[in-house]
Parts: sequence; C-alpha cells; structure tokens
Amino acid sequence: MKVIVLGSGKIGSVMAKDFSKTGAKITMSDISLERAKKAAQEIGADYTAINTADYTNLVRKIEEYDLVLGALPGDYGFTAVKAAIEARKNMVDVSFTPEDPLTLDQNSKKAGTTIIPDSGVAPGLSNLLVGYSASRLDKVEKAEIMVGGIPEIRVPPLDYTITWSADGLIDEYIRDVNIIQNGEKVQVPALSGLENIQFPGVGTLEAFYTDGLRSLVGSLPGVENMYEKTLRYPGHVEKIKLLKELGFFSEDPVTVLGSEVTPKLVTARLLERSLWKPEIGDLLAMMIEVSGMKNGKKKSYKHTVLEYQDHETGVSAMARTTAYTASIVAGLLADGHVKERGVIPMEKLGQDHSFVKKLFAELAKRDVEIKETIN
Repeated sequence: MKVIVLGSGKIGSVMAKDFSKTGAKITMSDISLERAKKAAQEIGADYTAINTADYTNLVRKIEEYDLVLGALPGDYGFTAVKAAIEARKNMVDVSFTPEDPLTLDQNSKKAGTTIIPDSGVAPGLSNLLVGYSASRLDKVEKAEIMVGGIPEIRVPPLDYTITWSADGLIDEYIRDVNIIQNGEKVQVPALSGLENIQFPGVGTLEAFYTDGLRSLVGSLPGVENMYEKTLRYPGHVEKIKLLKELGFFSEDPVTVLGSEVTPKLVTARLLERSLWKPEIGDLLAMMIEVSGMKNGKKKSYKHTVLEYQDHETGVSAMARTTAYTASIVAGLLADGHVKERGVIPMEKLGQDHSFVKKLFAELAKRDVEIKETIN
C-alpha cells in the first residue's frame, strides 16, 4: 500500500511513524521540503513538497497513492479533502477545518471514496465515545465533553506549551461555538461558559466553551443539552482574552514599515517560538459523560482518559492520543472494517461496537487507556 501523509509537523510525523508499522510505503509531504525530509528520514520514507494552493498538482500527486492521511493546519484541510475525493482516494484527516466536511458527503459517495474527518482526539476519539455511549441508550438527554492538552506543570506566562498547530490553537480561541441548549442549536462565543472543575489525578482546571462538537451537533436528534469545553490551568482564559481583545488574533492586516502583516499569523509564529518546550512534558485530560434513558431508567456512561508524554520517545500526550487514534482508524479503514462510502463522522463509527473494540484494543497496545464508568 502506498500512503501519502499531508503535513509533516508535530502530529503528521507521529501518525506516519505509527502507520509505517503496518508495512505501508509512506511518503511525507509538506509545503516545507526540509520539514518533509526530516520527518521522512526518521522512518525511512520518501518525501515531497506539496503546496495545497496548487490544487491541480495536489490532485495529481494524490492520484499516485492508495490512501491519504491528512494532518494539515485547518485552513488547508478542506482543500485537501476535496482533492482526495477528486482523486478518488480514501482519506483519514485530523485537520480542524472551518468548513463542514459533511458538505462533501455526496461528492465522496459519487467518487466511491470513504473520508473520515476530525479523526484525532477531540474532535475524533471524543465523538466516537459519544456515539458509542449514545448507541447504548434509548434516549440521549445530555452529552458533555471536557478535554484539554496542558503541560505537566504550570509554565508561565500562559501556563501552556505548544504541542500541535499554533494556527489551530488560535482558531479554537476565536471561532464561535455550536452547542445544543434546551434542545436547540445555539452559538456562543469561544472562551465563554467559564467554570472550574476537578479532574481526577490532575486537580482544579478551568473549562470553557470551544467549537469541538463538529458533526455531533446534527448527529444526536432529540438530545437536550450537549457541549464541549476545553480544559486549561486556572487563569489561562483571562490572559487569552486579553490577547484577543488587543487584536493579536485578528486576520485584518496591519501595516508595519510599509508592509502588510496579519496579526494572527505573527502571533502563531510567536507562540510557536515562545511556547514550544518539548523538554516539559504534557498531559491529555479528557472526560466525556453521556446520560439518558435505557429501558425506562436513568443511565449514564462516562469515559475518562488521562495520558502523559512518553519521555523515552519524546512523543507528546497530544500527539499520542491524536496521531495514534487517526493511524489506527486509517489502518482499520485500509483493512476493510469501514465499508460505507461518503464522509463518515467518528460518532457514526462509534455505533459499530466491533469497530470500537478494535480501536480500544489498538490504543491499549500503545499504552493509551480509556476508563469507562457506568451508572
């Protein structure tokens, strides 16, 4: 099997390394040939430079492969998905696109392809766990997702370190949030709904709305309340709101010494420079609870994940949970465990209990543990 990985950064490189264990022939790609080369050399893979802005060339490149793994920044992910469909290739993607990938469902079906978007940890594993829990209830009343990647210790000035795309991180802080409230879809501002929670094994964290439900917004008809909140150390949101209000996340260009620059892009590069601290380990904390009715009685399913960086390999907790989930899903797709065509959200895969058990078993082999509590 020939596989191309679009994006050779912190997540794409780990995804490729994990998937290479299947024996597939991997090609790393990136707009930076040097970054693609570096990721490829670590696993003995081929590499190439690809600019997603050159759509025709992107399609032509993808046509040479059997499977596409997408790990591009969100602003470029949707274009890559469209290109995979046009090239008639299956794809597993972790990019958090502003556009809704489900709008490409009919195109994908016509092309005979299977596209699994938002297949990382959140959205991704979180959606799968919600779908899995919901499939065991007669009626879903509430679904809560609490998830965050944070450093193992608080690190000034933001009590945060970069473990994935800085551009995607900023998008998370500025994009309006879709939630279900009293049975209705509503939009609330990112960073709102602030509260403190106690996370087992970590302590007090603050939680706030972010746009992580994605396809779940339309997947559970009848649900009364559903939302995702991101977790950070207390005090983080106040500092992020200050940056946001001062315009550091703005996409409106400003003129500096006669040249136009975009504050958001500059901020992303500064965050990468200042907050990329691989010597400081990170952790991934996720708690998902889905409650409702089963056989006329109240019932709830809670799943908890608490993962730390692998200090021996240097692979971050965020990369382990995001990249390993996507790699495993891609392997199951390649092995024929997903037969449906079209754009398939992870919560739909969660309804297939056989698929879920295989995914859990593979994650366990990689020392990623998912704890389930039933009440």
